[in-house]
Order: sequence, then structure tokens, then C-alpha cells
Amino acid sequence: MLIRTEIGVDAAGIDSLLRRSFATEAEAELVHQLREDGLLTLGVVATDDEGQVLGYAAFSPVTLQGEDKQWVALAPLAVDESVRRQGIAQQLIYEGLDTLNEFGYAAVVVLGEPAFYSRFGFEPAVRHQLHCKWPDSEAAFQLYKLADNAFDGVAGQIEFAEPFNRFD
Repeated sequence: MLIRTEIGVDAAGIDSLLRRSFATEAEAELVHQLREDGLLTLGVVATDDEGQVLGYAAFSPVTLQGEDKQWVALAPLAVDESVRRQGIAQQLIYEGLDTLNEFGYAAVVVLGEPAFYSRFGFEPAVRHQLHCKWPDSEAAFQLYKLADNAFDGVAGQIEFAEPFNRFD
């Protein structure tokens, strides 16, 4: 399994993976729109020896109260059912975090299962007086600090890129 930054030829494989990994096509359409709008900060893929995409993690910009703080959202994250429980999601997340850190990003947010994401160092956003617009998401809305001072003096609502509004 090769974990790397996505390249142009991966787009069709990513789309296929997302369409078969989720109950609806919303995540595939989200990534397509983020890519079209130039809002895909980073995409990390897991490919087999033939180059087939078997895992994917997307990162896109978010703002805090409308201000760019060099934060991104992790969404979606998908691993093909045939290769789940082999640590691929972990490798995708860590590769993404390492790359974002190298590029000077300050933090990553995620809306996901706390028991899963806490294993990678994500913590509840509410600890820092941060929230997102989706109701009843307090437990699932989490943060990962890349820069030492990322959470200094912050509070308020994290706003995801416009294509995420499809999930309202």
C-alpha cells in the first residue's frame, strides 16, 4: 500500500471510492465541488500496486468567525471495505497531518466519532469554546493542534467551506 498526496489521475478512483463507501453520493459530490472551487487544500490517497485508490482523506480550509487562521477540516475520510481494519485510515490521517504541518497550517478540525479520532490526538472543540453550525455536534466536533499557539485566544464558530452547506 502506497500512501501519498493525490495527483490528477487519482480523481476518478477517489470518486469511485467515495461513492461505494458512503450511503449517498454527497461526499463524492463534496470532494468534486471542493476540487472545482480550488478549495481542496490537500488530498491523501492509499493506492495498491496497480494504482487503484483504496483510501482517501480530504482537507479543506475553514475559518473562525470569518477569519482565516490557517486551519483546515478533515472530511471526508474513506477506506475501501476490502482493506479496512489494516491501519490505512491511521496512515492517511498521519500523512495528512505531517504534510499540513510542513506547509505551516495551524490546526485541523473534524466532525466524527470521538473514540476513533481521539486515538490520533484530536480533542473536543468545546474545550476551546469552539463549535460548528451543525446542531447536536458538540461531542463529534474535534480539533488537532499543529502549531503551538493555534488555540490561543480563540473562541466562536468554525465555518466550513461553502460546498459543505449541502449537509445542512
